[in-house]
Amino acid sequence: MATTNNLVNPQVPKLLKDNYESWSIQMRALFGSQELWELIIDGFTEPTPEVEATYTAEEKKALREQRKKDSKARFLLYQGLDESTFERVAEATTSKEAWEILATIYKGVERVKRIRLQTLRGDLEAAQMKDEEQISDYYSRLLLIVNKIRRNGEKMEDIRVMEKLLRSLTSKFEHVVAAIEESKNLEEILIEELLGSLQVHEQRMQEKASSIVLEQEEALLKDRIYAEAMLLGSRAGRGGAGRAGLTGGGGKLCSHNGYTSPKADHETTLQGADKGKHEGVADAENVAASRGPAVATSGKDAR
Repeated sequence: MATTNNLVNPQVPKLLKDNYESWSIQMRALFGSQELWELIIDGFTEPTPEVEATYTAEEKKALREQRKKDSKARFLLYQGLDESTFERVAEATTSKEAWEILATIYKGVERVKRIRLQTLRGDLEAAQMKDEEQISDYYSRLLLIVNKIRRNGEKMEDIRVMEKLLRSLTSKFEHVVAAIEESKNLEEILIEELLGSLQVHEQRMQEKASSIVLEQEEALLKDRIYAEAMLLGSRAGRGGAGRAGLTGGGGKLCSHNGYTSPKADHETTLQGADKGKHEGVADAENVAASRGPAVATSGKDAR
């Protein structure tokens, strides 16, 4: 804001081709802050010189004050216009007249307004929440359409907005919507309260989904570690059996009379294989124990 002679000049929003609705809201707030909005709406009648000559000193003072306020209102209005738009209101003698000219140009006549409202109603009816959309984002998108409808002169109660919100949510909200409709009278609650209930439910669903995903990831990790451990154990078991065959087969081991019997060969081979099997399981248990308690337990079960 700029300051001149100790008076603060407010920053005036600029009127563009496609922002009349939001611009007019900001200007109404600006005029209200300067105690000028009633003058814009009601206007004042400029008396003829003959009539003004009959005024008392008090009436002339009030007239000067009205003229001053109207000039201030027109000045603020002009500040938000570009050159071409200014030319359309340059001939207006009061701020009320200038405001009404702009409303006719940008907001359109009643026929155009009706067409615009039909389009907006269609947009509202077709609006549906997307699968990955947050409640707050969908409500903001819905509210944008509702506000446009209201700005074009159609009255829309909050209960209509709440009913539309509830019937256009995704299927994952079905049971909570049913619970709200059974337990609450929409005419007695605020839309913020409804929105809060839906957001709490949404947060709980997100937390539950995150917990399930985490459990699945942990289970996959344990399965992979266990599979690796069993593979190592299997390899170690085959190695033990091979070593037993070299030492126990063919009746080549020396005894007190120089040779072992075939039966002794067979028993020695079985003992070597069994030893290799136990060595393999032990290797699997060692690997599993080094990677986590859960896998070590699985190794014992396998044995």
